[in-house]
Amino acid sequence: MAAQRRIALVTGANRGIGREVARQLARQGYTVLLTARDLGKAEQAAAALRQAGHDLLAQQLDVADAASVARAHERIARDFGHLDVLINNAAIDYDRDQHVLTADLDRVRRVFETNTLGVWRTTQALLPLLRQGTSARIVNVSSEAGALGSLTGGTPAYSLSKAALNALTQMLAAALDGSGVLVNAVCPGWVRTDMGGTSAPRSVEQGAASVLWAATLPDEGPTGGFFRDGKRLDW
Repeated sequence: MAAQRRIALVTGANRGIGREVARQLARQGYTVLLTARDLGKAEQAAAALRQAGHDLLAQQLDVADAASVARAHERIARDFGHLDVLINNAAIDYDRDQHVLTADLDRVRRVFETNTLGVWRTTQALLPLLRQGTSARIVNVSSEAGALGSLTGGTPAYSLSKAALNALTQMLAAALDGSGVLVNAVCPGWVRTDMGGTSAPRSVEQGAASVLWAATLPDEGPTGGFFRDGKRLDW
């Protein structure tokens, strides 16, 4: 019997770390659904990567929109019947201009809707397909800004959303323990992206490498952990 085609979905993949993760997964032989809130941007990014001979498909996906998530599920179920890797990369608003004592809570709510609830919503929707996959992996792209020992009064929306994402990672891993689905959080480090800025010390390729490590763990690999460069971080 022929080996099952390996399918990966990457959220927020039209640029930055998500785009590089999609590219590298495709290089490793995965069929990759490259997703973005704007279908045109997803199509543009996927077309550019396909020119290098990689197997990438564009998909509109707004993790804050349940209907959009449902459409992505329907496409994967119809076209492939399973999913092997889910990279929850989409995130918004590194709010350096806010402080915890004066933060706009409506803005905080919007950040949570994408950075935390969006991951939760997408994972819930795609989990039945991951259960049909082979050695399925869920990777939540987090940040050391959400580590409890690193919290300050700054970037309150972003940092708190990532702290909650880390907690969600542990809960999902515990609930899926023994199922074959490994769930981990990864901090790519401070990376030169639109969010990280040009002064960041790490390249996009370096940031993506941490995510790829978690996406391609062996079956005996860790679950419920927080990592950068394959090394554990404190929660």
